[in-house]
Amino acid sequence: MQAAVHTRYGSPDVVGVAEVPRPSVGDKDVLVRVRATTVNRTDCAYRAASPFFVRTATGLRRPRRTVLGTEFAGVVVGTGPGVTAFAVGERVFGYNEGAFGTHAEYLAIPEDAPIAAIPDGVSDEHGAAATEGAHYALAMIRVARVRAGQRVFVHGATGGIGSAAVQLLAGLGATVTATSDTVHVDVVHELGAERVVDHTAGDFTAGAEDAGAYDAVFDAVGKSTFGRCRRLLAPRGSYVSSDPGPGWQNLPLSAVTPLLRGRTVRFPFPRQDQAMIRGLAELLASGAFRPLVDRHYPLDDIVAAYRYVESGRKVGNVVIDVWDGEGT
Repeated sequence: MQAAVHTRYGSPDVVGVAEVPRPSVGDKDVLVRVRATTVNRTDCAYRAASPFFVRTATGLRRPRRTVLGTEFAGVVVGTGPGVTAFAVGERVFGYNEGAFGTHAEYLAIPEDAPIAAIPDGVSDEHGAAATEGAHYALAMIRVARVRAGQRVFVHGATGGIGSAAVQLLAGLGATVTATSDTVHVDVVHELGAERVVDHTAGDFTAGAEDAGAYDAVFDAVGKSTFGRCRRLLAPRGSYVSSDPGPGWQNLPLSAVTPLLRGRTVRFPFPRQDQAMIRGLAELLASGAFRPLVDRHYPLDDIVAAYRYVESGRKVGNVVIDVWDGEGT
């Protein structure tokens, strides 16, 4: 089968498309013919081994798993003898961080991993892009304990995490203010933000009307700090970032600030389990969540996809088209 392979850490140029063996199928495994996958922020981090500590999980000198990829959508083409949850011909989507392997024509994944049936009416591109950003957004919502009627500020609403967060927060009944560049203000409004701040026009934290106005601030791109965003928070508000922050400050701050009974830092640890994927399937089925898709690349052009994702210009998600359903 064809797969995007990397045998060393580094820039997008370490990735190449090559012929590799089709994965073997264990007793409880599902074999998926991958129709679509994505290149996302998580894939980029593992490919580059940045931050360095990821090597403790993936290999200190070189990657142990040469085929990356976390998100997928496709069709079940085989099952192990012990599989009861899925059948051949069923459309499925899921998330496979740690084991990876979705940047390939075939994927073997345990039936109890984060994999679920794609709801009727949901496309392969939306199934493939539904998990990475959304599961971080859900973790941020959960750790901040956001409730209906609360006000939330989302910095970076055009990324994979931010675009999911705006939709999910609006669906909860929160009032969302979000940042965007000038070009994509209308897009962010359509996602569900009541107000959009153009972050290219100046310091997004400086508005007089925003001082102390928010129950939570989500930094969905990891490019701000608690110190900078603190003035936006209500007296018991929470700052949540998708990134550890400069000097990894968000981790100790998340341990210390809750003890001070004021504005707090909360750090999101996303769930990667059946409950997560079933919840996302329900949101997709109801129409409450549709991943924002920027553009498509063929598998053969995955290096260009990596470069585009790391350019900082993407809006939502970048989808890799692996198989169009024709042939074997």
